[in-house]
Amino acid sequence: MAKTPAQRIKKHGSKATVPAHQLPPVINSTTSRSPQKAQGNSNLIVVAGVVASLFLFWYLHLLTLNQMTQLSGGLAMPDSLVGGFSTEYVGQLRAAMDDDARGQLGYVHKTAGTLFPLIFGFSWLLLIGTNVAVKTVRWALWMAPILFVIIRLWANAAVDAALAPATPDASAVAAASALTVGGWVLLFLSLMAGGAAVFLGRRDARRRPRLP
Repeated sequence: MAKTPAQRIKKHGSKATVPAHQLPPVINSTTSRSPQKAQGNSNLIVVAGVVASLFLFWYLHLLTLNQMTQLSGGLAMPDSLVGGFSTEYVGQLRAAMDDDARGQLGYVHKTAGTLFPLIFGFSWLLLIGTNVAVKTVRWALWMAPILFVIIRLWANAAVDAALAPATPDASAVAAASALTVGGWVLLFLSLMAGGAAVFLGRRDARRRPRLP
């Protein structure tokens, strides 16, 4: 049975030979994560979100809603009308669309019409948050994408409600039209807020002193 180092020293005194013993190395003793690396990871998420938002905008407005004009006799869907729409227009649209066509529009609202504002809003909040350091300015720029998500989702339900009755209700159509116009305005304001955030981020980066 092998003797322990203490037993060898007790028996042989100073002549005892004690094998060298060292503690095992600590795995991952240092976990350095520089601010530049953290910023780079955030930028990757922002880029992915922006790309996904552009794709969903193309899929929703330029592809799906545009193709649905084949089911409405060439009439554009209310979501695509930046300037809003009237009660007469909704009446013509409803007369041109059967139940299946209106059901397809409602399905679009529940799928791509919901995903686009949510992903766009999340991406723009992150874009602004990673580029704007001043809290008050950051919250001011955040308001446009936050309101866009709320208004755009509300407009989806309002458009479906306006197209539901055989005789369009003027107040329901007016509400759906106002929400649709508001959604487009807030989308443009969100794009401007994102551009302002990128500008402020680059300006702050130029002013920041470089480490040696």
